[in-house]
Amino acid sequence: MNKASVQGKGSAHSTLNFILLAVTYLLYFGQLGVLVPYLGIFLDGRGFSSADIGNLFAVITLSRIIGPSLWASLADKTGRTAFILRTGCLLSAICFVSVFYFSGFWGLTLSFGLMMMFWTAVLPQLEVITMQAVAPTNISYGKVRLWGSIGFIVFTVAVGKALDIFSSETPVIVSMGVLSALFVASLFIRQPDIDRHSVTSAGSIWGYVTRRPFVVFLLSATLLQVSFGPYYGFFALYLRDLDYTGQQTGLLIALGVAAEVGIFLLAARLIQRFGIWWLLMVCMLLTALRWYAFASFAHYVWVVIAAQLIHALSFGLTHAVSVHFIHRFLPAQFHSRGQALYISIAFGLGGAVGNYGAGQLWDQGANAQLTFGLAAIIALGSAIVLLGSREQQMKQSALTRA
Repeated sequence: MNKASVQGKGSAHSTLNFILLAVTYLLYFGQLGVLVPYLGIFLDGRGFSSADIGNLFAVITLSRIIGPSLWASLADKTGRTAFILRTGCLLSAICFVSVFYFSGFWGLTLSFGLMMMFWTAVLPQLEVITMQAVAPTNISYGKVRLWGSIGFIVFTVAVGKALDIFSSETPVIVSMGVLSALFVASLFIRQPDIDRHSVTSAGSIWGYVTRRPFVVFLLSATLLQVSFGPYYGFFALYLRDLDYTGQQTGLLIALGVAAEVGIFLLAARLIQRFGIWWLLMVCMLLTALRWYAFASFAHYVWVVIAAQLIHALSFGLTHAVSVHFIHRFLPAQFHSRGQALYISIAFGLGGAVGNYGAGQLWDQGANAQLTFGLAAIIALGSAIVLLGSREQQMKQSALTRA
């Protein structure tokens, strides 16, 4: 298939479809830009303790362990990736309505947990559709995915400013609008046609994901996400306790994501130039340095700015490289399940452990430095684990050794 043959107006490889994919990324990560930094402030406003906040984060994150594999299995077996994505968007919005009717711990845990269960259907399918759509074109994955970072920036800054003006209920009100818009955008995405008859003889996915390079990759990625626990759960509260304003907090969070934009534009060339293993190693080591900076020097704004710029590597480049690795390492009919396994284990299990641990340690901010210090050690551990696989092993596709 040549590049000129896939650019028709109604094609899944058309400019219009790439715009729709970009809008979907913008809204998906815009929603994360509302809830991830500010859910702690919302819960604090409802009178929750730091332990309660950590526990709630952990419980709702656990739904990311079960959900992605369930949805991805349906997507891979039926080929209806876009339908699964739309269903996830719709049910996420419907479940989120219940947040406005519950106020207790278990009620809100149920609301956010159900929303997250269906929310996990969205990103793995979006990643697969995007990778399939860009494959026969000169558009890179990073050029589409960067709009997710832009969405995160826009909504993080806007909600941070709004929190200086309005109540701590602002994040959930904005989230309801973003989730509704996300569903509408998903209705118009076109899924590329895949010849499923040509990808039916690769055996079981477990024959691939139990190989050493994938196991090492997944364990390392999980430890890295554990280290993100205090950042995702308490960073906004941490800055508030250090007398940063809501607007300053929003701008600092947005700065980290803004740095992602440039990385996503460069990701394809960086992967080609340096390879998967070396990029992951550098990202994990610098993430450890980032958490140490927060633990020891967060009262200096210039240190926070420098540390936030590392977010381009901690999350942006790490994620781009991981998606690329999974897409290349696994056969086509396992792509959704491979992405889902990555999200389930790394972000689900790793995120739950990190959030729970951070909540237990935080103690209303009294142990903030200790918590970020331990996060730095865990991030360093993720780099050490990566030493268990050689560069050449991660560079090769499993297909060449199946």
